[in-house]
Amino acid sequence: MEQIGYGLAPQNLDAIFAALADPTRRAILSRLASGEASVNEIAAPFEMSQPAVSKHLKVLENAGLIERDIDRQRRPARLKAEPMAAAVDWLQTFEKFWLSSFDQLDGLLTELKRAEPKETDDE
Repeated sequence: MEQIGYGLAPQNLDAIFAALADPTRRAILSRLASGEASVNEIAAPFEMSQPAVSKHLKVLENAGLIERDIDRQRRPARLKAEPMAAAVDWLQTFEKFWLSSFDQLDGLLTELKRAEPKETDDE
């Protein structure tokens, strides 16, 4: 049996989606969209330890979504959006299906509205 869609996606797509599945990691990526930050700066809004944030950063780094440098005592993290573009491209392959599903739903709702009994002024 032929497996459809298995060679079309980048190899790290599973790691990207796994990294994006966690709300804390998505929040970290949103923070890094405004510029690089240290672990302490990233950890500040979260109720978790610096080592816990470092683990999240490691997952993001392994997925290729961030890169980290060594700047004296600091290891600033910086967003790398290119891998997310690969995930978006992969998701867009389903756009035709979604649009078709929405069109079918719209058609069904229109039919249901037509089938509703009309209210009269006598009631």
